[in-house]
Amino acid sequence: MGNILNPDKENSFIRLANRKDKYLFVDKSDFIEITNKRLNEDDRFMAVTRPRRFGKTVTAHMLLAYYSKEYAGQGVFDKLKISDKGSYAEYLNKYNVIYIDMNSIKDRYISYKSDNSLYIDGIDDIVDFLQYMVIRDLKENKEYAEQISSDPLIGKKSLSSALGVICKRTGETFIFIMDEWDLIYREYRNEDVLQVKFIEFLRGLFKSDGGKACFALAYLTGILPIKKYNSQSALNGFDEYNMLAPGDYAPYFGFTEDEVVDIVKSPNCRVSHHDLKEWYEGYKIKGVDIYNPNSVCKAVSRNECISYWSGTSSNEEFVSLINMNFAGIKDDIIHLVEGSTIQFSCTTFQNDMVSIENKDDIFSLLVCLGYLGCADDGGDYRLAYVPNKEIKTALSSLVKAQPWFNSMPIIKRSESLFEAITSLDGNKTAEIITEIHNSPNVSLLTYNREESMVFCLISGLMWRTEREYECFRELQSGKGSADLIYAPKRNLNLPILLIEFKYGLNAGDAMEQIKEKEYFSRYRDGDYPNDVLLIGINYDPKTKSHQCLIEKLDK
Repeated sequence: MGNILNPDKENSFIRLANRKDKYLFVDKSDFIEITNKRLNEDDRFMAVTRPRRFGKTVTAHMLLAYYSKEYAGQGVFDKLKISDKGSYAEYLNKYNVIYIDMNSIKDRYISYKSDNSLYIDGIDDIVDFLQYMVIRDLKENKEYAEQISSDPLIGKKSLSSALGVICKRTGETFIFIMDEWDLIYREYRNEDVLQVKFIEFLRGLFKSDGGKACFALAYLTGILPIKKYNSQSALNGFDEYNMLAPGDYAPYFGFTEDEVVDIVKSPNCRVSHHDLKEWYEGYKIKGVDIYNPNSVCKAVSRNECISYWSGTSSNEEFVSLINMNFAGIKDDIIHLVEGSTIQFSCTTFQNDMVSIENKDDIFSLLVCLGYLGCADDGGDYRLAYVPNKEIKTALSSLVKAQPWFNSMPIIKRSESLFEAITSLDGNKTAEIITEIHNSPNVSLLTYNREESMVFCLISGLMWRTEREYECFRELQSGKGSADLIYAPKRNLNLPILLIEFKYGLNAGDAMEQIKEKEYFSRYRDGDYPNDVLLIGINYDPKTKSHQCLIEKLDK
C-alpha cells in the first residue's frame, strides 16, 4: 500500500526467509508467539532496545510481514517455527500495520527541508513532518480518508485524533511498529524542545485511554532505553527490555550458542566455532551467551574473523565519552580492555547521550551502545566488561589514537615489562609483575592460583604486544600444554615468549617443566626462525613476592 500504512515491499526479513537455502538465516519466528500473547492485553506495549547490528530491524520487519494484511497469501512463514504454534493462523495477516522507520523519516525530512517548493504551512520540524506523513499515508486508504476528512478537528498533524476517529468508526485496531524510536535523542541530541515535543507526541498516542484503544500491539525498537525525566520513564506504559535490564527475550536478539553450533555445521561455513566464539560472543544476557549476529554473518560470508565494528558513527560517540573530564575514566577504559571488570550503577542514567553526570552514566551508555557487556551485580549495580575480541580490537585502536595514550603510566609499564623480558632480566620482570599484582586492577582476594597470575601478565603485556603478537592459552606443544605463549604475527625479529606459571613453588620448577615437557618443540623443529624465550614465573603467597627465570633457547 503506502510507505507507512501496510508497506508491502520486500523487506530484510522476507528477503532472508525466501533465500534461506542460499544465505545464512536463523529462524527466530517463534518470537511472534510472544507478541501474539500480548495482543489487546494490558501489556501490549513493548520496547526492545539493543546495540547497532543486533537484528532489531529484521525482527521488526518479521512482525510487519506476519501481521500486515498486505502480505496475505505469501506463505513466508509456512515452514518456520511460528507455523507450529497454536496462534499462528489466528493472527496471520489480520491487521493494518503502521510501520515507521525513523531513519527513512529523517532522510525524507532532510529532502523536504532542502527544497523550499515542498514547504507545507505548519510543518516546521521532524515531529510535525512525522505526523503529517503518517496521516497522509492513512488518507491513501479511501475509507480512512473519508472518515478523517469528515472530522473538521483533524488537521495535518493530529495523528492521535485521526486514529481515534478511524478506530471508533470501523471498530478496527492497529499494530504500531516504530524502528529506531530513539533517533531524535541521538541525531537531535541537543534540541531539548524537539525531544519534549516528540515524547509528547508518543504520549498522546499511548497514554490516553482513547489512544491506547487504537492499538492491538505497539512495538518500539532502538539503541537507547526510553528517555527518563525526573528518574521516571517518559512512556511508563511500555514494558522495556534493554541491555541494562534485558528481561527474558535475550535469545531473540543476537545468535545463541546452539544457533552458532548449527551455523558452523553448514557446509558453507569455513570458520571455526572457536574463532566465532572468541571474536563475537560474550554478551551474557540473563545467563544466555549472545553473539553479535551481524558480525557472525559477515565472518561466515567472508570466511574471515576480524573486527567488523569499525567505521560506525558510534566510534565518535565512544571517543567523546572517554575524553570527558571524569577522574579515572581513561584508566578504567584501559583496565577494561585489559580484561578487568568494573562495577557501576545505572540509577542515574537518563537514557540519552547528553545528560552524562558521572562515570556510571558513561558505562551505562557504553553498555547500550554495545561497547561493553554487563552482568547483574545485585540491585541497581552492574559489572561492566569488554565482551569479545572484536570489541577489544576496536577499543584498542580507538584508545591508541587518543593524544593522551602514550603518556599513560600503564602504557609505559607495559613497554618496561616487555623490555625486561626480552632483555632476560628476571628480577626486573618479577618486580613489574609484583607492581601489577599490587595495583587496584588485580583483586588480592582472588590471587590464589595460576589463573590469576596468567591474567596479571596478560594485562601487563597487552598494550605492548596487542598489535604484533598472538596470545595462546594452554596451547598443545611437546608433551603437554604450555600455560601461555606469545607468538609474533609477522615480525621475524621478535622473540616467541613461552611462559609457565607456578603458585607456591619456585620459578625453577616452572623452568624445569618447560624443558622436561619440551613445550618449545613446535618452535624449535618447525619453520620458526624467531628466538624462543623460556620464562618460568612463581608467586610465593607467604612472602607475597614473584620470582622469574628467563632463558633463551639454544638453536
